[in-house]
Amino acid sequence: MSSRPPIDGFVHPDFIPVAQTLRSIIGRYPGGAAVCVYQRGACVVDLWGGCRDEFGSPWLHDTMSPSFSTTKGVASTVLHVLADRGLVDYDRRVVEYWPEFAQAGKEQITVRHVLAHQSGLHHIRRMVDRAERMLDWDYMIRAIERAAPAYEPGTRTGYHGLTYGYLVGEIVQRVTGRRFPELVRELIAEPLGLDGMYIGAPPDQLHRAAKLIWPERGFLAWPSLGRLHWNGHEAPELLAWPAWLVQAGLDLFGVRLDLASIADALMPRGISHFDFGAAETLSVAIPAANGLFTARSLARMYAALAQGGAIDGVRLLSPETLACATEVQSPAPRRIVIPFDMRWRLGYHGVLTTRGVPRRAFGHFGFGGSGAFADPRRELAVALIVNSGLGTPFGDMRILRIGGAALACADARHRSQVAPSALSSPAPATATSAP
Repeated sequence: MSSRPPIDGFVHPDFIPVAQTLRSIIGRYPGGAAVCVYQRGACVVDLWGGCRDEFGSPWLHDTMSPSFSTTKGVASTVLHVLADRGLVDYDRRVVEYWPEFAQAGKEQITVRHVLAHQSGLHHIRRMVDRAERMLDWDYMIRAIERAAPAYEPGTRTGYHGLTYGYLVGEIVQRVTGRRFPELVRELIAEPLGLDGMYIGAPPDQLHRAAKLIWPERGFLAWPSLGRLHWNGHEAPELLAWPAWLVQAGLDLFGVRLDLASIADALMPRGISHFDFGAAETLSVAIPAANGLFTARSLARMYAALAQGGAIDGVRLLSPETLACATEVQSPAPRRIVIPFDMRWRLGYHGVLTTRGVPRRAFGHFGFGGSGAFADPRRELAVALIVNSGLGTPFGDMRILRIGGAALACADARHRSQVAPSALSSPAPATATSAP
């Protein structure tokens, strides 16, 4: 009997290396994962395997997983759909849609500033007294309204790790009069026929959620992150130590970490005790961080974006709006929180894979290892969801490997000039037939 971890689903023969990569990933982590890939508008990979909880329950066809910042790509797409309908203008001031926003020097912040992470409102740690406030939409909106920008909008790029979703979410709620979870369903999930895409999931869908499995020991254990919190303005030793290691590598590229901005953006007090996988958390909307998705739903949404905004006769965005939404934004003079050039679009970032950087690709990866993206040049969409490991705010090697395998397969298929009709004959990928 093979010792290789079983996977279920299907894979087109041209994309078998993606199945092999998923099997390798599942074999190295205690949880499970699902991968979906579309090319030329057809699903060529739909695979899942591993365990959906710490008790060894198998990952199922309809299992969804909390996907952290991967959520930002979906939230951004909601806004772009409304922009396409003329309800939002990227260069209009936020206060024109949200009048109470005009407090503490925020009058000139534009929607573009928000989407490009240049509004100066990343500092959630200074806005709220504890992480549990994120469960209360109205509280978070009032806190943002009272907050002053940490810098002059447009002069810096500061990744809005947790506040981004409330900013985007309140704008779209103001222009529609609809709650954010309803907009995800009405503007994206229902038109595209998605089977698992929620930001604020209904109670009858929570049984499908995989349980998050965190490392139990070492620096990367979830409880350890509580010790990363800043006390006053001084970094504790536990933060300074790994930061020193990271900085040693970044020095080679002339990049400096701004530890204060990282804490401000990603570490509200009590974050180590905040349960992103709890039913209470998954039932409300935190549009920067608590999306509950299947891989196939993410992949299908990005497949539409990879093909000029439409799939199977359903148009999500016009080509003109899509071009605006995915144009690389002019860089601000200085970057904080994330010191790298993320090649920000309007709510999406550039894509890195083990096969390099596809220049036209865009999407969003997340803490915990999930991620999804579109590559219009290859008409390719890739999505990975997982329920174990930590990674970084922008995924980890798992999404880079899956993306790299998918790119390599798409390129090989192009070189061999496989007939598009072959897409309609996927091969089963069971424990015995998948490599």
